Amino acid sequence: MQIRKSNKLANICYEIRGPVLKEAVRMEEEGQRILKLNIGNPAAFGFEAPDEILVDVIRNLPTSQGYCESKGLYSARKAVMQKYQAMGIKSADVNHVWMGNGVSELIVMAMQGLLNDGDEILIPAPDYPLWTAAATLSGGYVKHYLCDEGAGWQPDINDIRSKISNKTKAIVIINPNNPTGAVYEKGILESIINLAEEHNLLIFSDEIYDKILYDDAQHIPTATLTEGRAPCITFGGLSKVYRTAGFRSGWMVITGDRAGISDYIEGLDILSSMRLCANVPAQHAVQTALGGYQSINELIISGGRFYEQRKVAWEALDSIPGVHCHKPEGALYLFPRLDPKIYKIKNDMDLVLQFLREEKVLIVQGTGFNWPTPDHVRFVFLPHTEELTPAMERFAAFLGRLRKR
Repeated sequence: MQIRKSNKLANICYEIRGPVLKEAVRMEEEGQRILKLNIGNPAAFGFEAPDEILVDVIRNLPTSQGYCESKGLYSARKAVMQKYQAMGIKSADVNHVWMGNGVSELIVMAMQGLLNDGDEILIPAPDYPLWTAAATLSGGYVKHYLCDEGAGWQPDINDIRSKISNKTKAIVIINPNNPTGAVYEKGILESIINLAEEHNLLIFSDEIYDKILYDDAQHIPTATLTEGRAPCITFGGLSKVYRTAGFRSGWMVITGDRAGISDYIEGLDILSSMRLCANVPAQHAVQTALGGYQSINELIISGGRFYEQRKVAWEALDSIPGVHCHKPEGALYLFPRLDPKIYKIKNDMDLVLQFLREEKVLIVQGTGFNWPTPDHVRFVFLPHTEELTPAMERFAAFLGRLRKR
């Protein structure tokens, strides 16, 4: 007897942990050492959570053995509420905050609660691929709006406008962006909000990297521009900024004018109850993380590890013949373009697979982020510069061999 997977999974992929990673694991089992630059996992590269966060979780373990309220611990939700109220978002309240097992769970929940079969949703290209996967699995049809590499990867407003139909229900914003590192301008955000209001679209704003910013970049929370206007659902969490990816502690907060989405909110409550609750011990980290000293600030300034590793990796990539890389203003990634006139790439997964086998470095192909053409790859710049520099040199040598073929 053969049992096949659900047809719903036919077009679902998550290439960050896809077939190329499986090959990397196989190679490791043979004894080969692989440098994994495929996933933003800070702990794997020596970034540890602040001690006070760990202490609070440990101290609360004895009282964390049972379920909590399905939306999450009151203390954690209140801390999230206060974070957004401090930004001037008066509509943030504790009853419209949901805690989740990372933002990933909440993205899936948000899509399941919204989309009927055939409903359309606008998601950026390139995107964080979980958004596309979750929307598709929920029965939705994803239209990818383009971000303009020539304009620093800012969303193309005209492209967004051209892809709105009477079936469109929502638009997704990822800011700071994964995989490009772009931080969106205020005018761009306002244009997106205006389109959302004009067409009655729900706004989802993924802001998991909100404090990982470089140089003079300023992150503008979408919800600060929607007060008294369109409803906005903002996603955030502890995984990246506070280096606790394994804790799986994230949140979703609905602000703005919620009058027209009460039925959707009821759906989110139903889905929240069905999963019983999010990880209780990890929720005890939220209040301390959001209210205490922000140690991330030490990492993103000149001399800090994030800052210096970004600089080393970007300079190395951008100096390779036929490679152009936008200098990221935020997040933990580089998304370089390989000039199609120089590199005749037909299948970018084959390219990164070949790079893995020849140079023992794991990266992700650009089409894995729903970019339409096979001319980009994504690097994570989390390793120490002593390890990152040789990895960039190996990529340059690999491309040098490709240019000669």
